[in-house]
Amino acid sequence: MIKFLISFTTRFIPRHHLQLFAAFGLRTLGMFYRGNRFEDPISGKTYRKLLPYGRTNVRENALAPHSMSLERHRLIWLYLREQTTFFSAPQRVLHIAPEYCFLKLFKKQKNLDYTTADLISPWADVKMDVQAIPFPDSQFDVVICNHVLEHVDSDYKAMQEIRRVLKPGGFAILQVPMDLSMERTLEDPAFNTPELREKHYQQRDHLRLYGRDYGNRLRNAGFIVDENDYVKTLPANLVERYALPKDEILYVCGKA
Repeated sequence: MIKFLISFTTRFIPRHHLQLFAAFGLRTLGMFYRGNRFEDPISGKTYRKLLPYGRTNVRENALAPHSMSLERHRLIWLYLREQTTFFSAPQRVLHIAPEYCFLKLFKKQKNLDYTTADLISPWADVKMDVQAIPFPDSQFDVVICNHVLEHVDSDYKAMQEIRRVLKPGGFAILQVPMDLSMERTLEDPAFNTPELREKHYQQRDHLRLYGRDYGNRLRNAGFIVDENDYVKTLPANLVERYALPKDEILYVCGKA
């Protein structure tokens, strides 16, 4: 029953609406999932199991109830904490389409000058289209933009805009849904209905499905790209305990 409800709601209700109304209910549900098999490194909460999550393919042990983090969020958190100075050095941060699991924690960080931005998110400080970012050049030390580029008409224009506002020496984390079995990104104007997009791109509002060429698409937009397999450097027991995505590549993008 839970799998069906999650699949249905994530297919037809926008993510920011879900996060807005689900927070209290998931925290309450999380009380019944208490245990010690899994740990969410973002909240520090431990669980006997996590909630399933997904649209057409529901993944077991994916969603942590209290923080509402998914596998990729927990990996990004660990990377920022262990591999960068994100939580210690002064940083000006632009967070595009801010995820609920990060939002309050990042806002509390005294070292961060933290700005959220999105076209429709109720949490956005700035309403904007990522293809036309309303900030001057070289403004931000860090840009975080996860699972956004697959939604925009021109991902190339959005990539260029993110690079434009990134400071030289800064970094952007730009994650997207991927099918690593595909050499090239699938992008066909004929897939122009919600049903066709869901069939070919995994989601009704996606405009493409990225393949292994994603790193080169970022390079073509001018980024220096680190296709970082940080998850593979972690002990297997921690990958399991934190319920991390075992094959996720972190696209950490810089600007000379």
